[in-house]
Amino acid sequence: MINATARTSHAEPTEGALPSRGRVGVVCLIATEAALFSIFVVAYLFYIGKSVIGPSPAQVLEVPILPTICLLASSASIMLAERALHQGYSGRFTGWWFLTILLGVEFLRATAVEWYRLIFTHHLTISTNLFGTTFYSLVGFHAMHVTVGLILLTLVLLLSLCGYVTQAQSERVAALSLYWHFVDVVWIVVFLVVYIIGR
Repeated sequence: MINATARTSHAEPTEGALPSRGRVGVVCLIATEAALFSIFVVAYLFYIGKSVIGPSPAQVLEVPILPTICLLASSASIMLAERALHQGYSGRFTGWWFLTILLGVEFLRATAVEWYRLIFTHHLTISTNLFGTTFYSLVGFHAMHVTVGLILLTLVLLLSLCGYVTQAQSERVAALSLYWHFVDVVWIVVFLVVYIIGR
């Protein structure tokens, strides 16, 4: 009888085998956001070269190499932070997490500098021409996602400094890092479409 009970309990699926609700939620969010980004990318590609008046992308855009390196490096640092927390190294987690935030902030700073140059030096605004409209819509939509990500990362950092982020929260941290990886992957697409193909 005891053996039969043991067999029955082993036959039942364990709760750990199912994905966490947080991860499922983030995956659903990413799927929705990917669809929205696709619309902006298609619009940008469709209107390339169709602006009646200038300036054109080739005249004003500079390829953002350093900001791109910073954002892609932040994917590596957040992965190292996630691994450190999973292994129980809270100090290493905080350090790598803080570096991720710094790299993200540098990316946003570079975006702000680019926009300042485009607006005040080249007089390119969202209403100047089709290029300006699609450029600021696509790049701005991505910058908004980076900003949201940085707010969430900063909140986790503050909680970590207060001692509330432990190995027990590694699954939640993994869900947030998944969102950050998505933001980085989207930037690769934006970079190729705007600064390589679109020029």
